[in-house]
Amino acid sequence: MPNRRQVLAVGGAGVAGLIGPSLVLAGPVAEIGMQGTSRGEHVWFTPVGLAVAAGTTLRFVNLDPGNSHTSTCYHPTLFDRPQRIPTGAAPWDSDFLLPGDSFEVLLTVPGVYDFYCLPHEHAGMVGRIVVGRPGDEGWHGAATDASDLPAVALDGFPSVEAILQTGRVMPPGQP
Repeated sequence: MPNRRQVLAVGGAGVAGLIGPSLVLAGPVAEIGMQGTSRGEHVWFTPVGLAVAAGTTLRFVNLDPGNSHTSTCYHPTLFDRPQRIPTGAAPWDSDFLLPGDSFEVLLTVPGVYDFYCLPHEHAGMVGRIVVGRPGDEGWHGAATDASDLPAVALDGFPSVEAILQTGRVMPPGQP
């Protein structure tokens, strides 16, 4: 049975996919880990950049045994932040995920999605998802509004080009 976060993340149509695979054909799933050092002095998403096809479900999993994390996209309806997801895409906020918890969101609009961990943005815990490719119908490139983002967050976003070239960008120091 779906939990509250899963229902909120995918909306009513997605609930059928969570209840039974015979009701809805499942699309691809990509996992992003939330991690940190044992003392909590360094936190990150793994991968920090990922290229996926439209219709991919992202599963954020808190793999950090010592910290709670969020996956929160940049959007004015969420904590009055600048919009850094495609126009028409549904904004998401996982709420706090305890160690071992997960959260899923379905991405259907082509473009660039920037997200962060609410309590750790100032530590540079940010990520970028590229859905589709430039030139796809409805493509929305990377956002340029950085009006209230800390420099460490801006420095943490891998380039769209690097993500498209490799498909997956790991945080510095991670394999």
